[in-house]
Amino acid sequence: MAIEIGIDSFASATVHVGADAAILRVKAMAELLERIEHADAMGLHVFGIGEHHRKEFMDSATTVILAAAASRTKNIILNSAVTVISAADPVRVFQGFATLDLISNGRAEIVAGRGSFTEAFPLFGHQLKDYDELFIENLLLLLQIRDEEILNWSGKFRAPLHNQSVYPRPVQAQLPIWLGVGGTPESFIRAGQLGLPLMVAVIGGETHRFRPLIDLYRRAGAQAGFKPEQLKVGLHSLGFVADTQEEAIEQYYEGYAETFTRIGKERGWPPVTRSRFDMQNGPLGALLVGEPEDVAEKIVRHAEALGGISRFTFQMDNAGIPHHQLMRSIELIGKKVIPLVNDVKN
Repeated sequence: MAIEIGIDSFASATVHVGADAAILRVKAMAELLERIEHADAMGLHVFGIGEHHRKEFMDSATTVILAAAASRTKNIILNSAVTVISAADPVRVFQGFATLDLISNGRAEIVAGRGSFTEAFPLFGHQLKDYDELFIENLLLLLQIRDEEILNWSGKFRAPLHNQSVYPRPVQAQLPIWLGVGGTPESFIRAGQLGLPLMVAVIGGETHRFRPLIDLYRRAGAQAGFKPEQLKVGLHSLGFVADTQEEAIEQYYEGYAETFTRIGKERGWPPVTRSRFDMQNGPLGALLVGEPEDVAEKIVRHAEALGGISRFTFQMDNAGIPHHQLMRSIELIGKKVIPLVNDVKN
């Protein structure tokens, strides 16, 4: 079975101040849409836009960006990466993505998750102490909205719904909803019990170490009565492709080190070092930074280590790489990495 390969973006942009800041944001958004259009033309299968509410990202209105991309593309799947369902109204989430599905003629998907930051909670009037309860309640309501046109529902955090319909309905009979997870066993088990496809974010460490958690997911799904083909696994990792290994590392490392050292100050991580980067980019590490042949081999190796995957997405624009280099990377993924991966798989 072929692996779908694509890109996830957080619509990151250099933080500017002064009179030209708005002009630079306009330019950054235009370039992002150009990359999505290019990904479609190069044969990539999926492009995801994240959700953050921070100054260094421009993806707080995910469906607006994806709808703009839908009008400029023909085949590529357009999804969230991820929708922070804990802090969102499931009705509005469904309406936004159902509308996107109509605009794109059936190419919308949701990856629902908790998100990697917590700024959405105070912004939308939620309490961090309700983190887990909000996530579970909102996820279950979102699934019910997807599956039932007329709702009767009540919960703890939202007004009840009595014989209430939610419109518009999407093109697809069942709007695809993936569950985005990090590393907690409970999340993997929940995805299996609900029969949801699983998107696993592995941004550090060794990818094969996630195999026991994916086995938990598959066992939970089988015990709940779901067939193996319903229990799809996707892998999201940091990566970048250039014409040579040396060029890829040269273009990627500096921005990667700056980004993760800065985030690390918030989370108590040590500063990024080149030796640590090289280890992460080695045969077993989670990073996929290199030339097409090596990156393709690593995707196949990771897929086999996890017992098979259906989708792989690169997260690359967090490193501050210039637009023209990202465009070249997309071209190499489409023209070289995808054929190499699926030639091996087939």
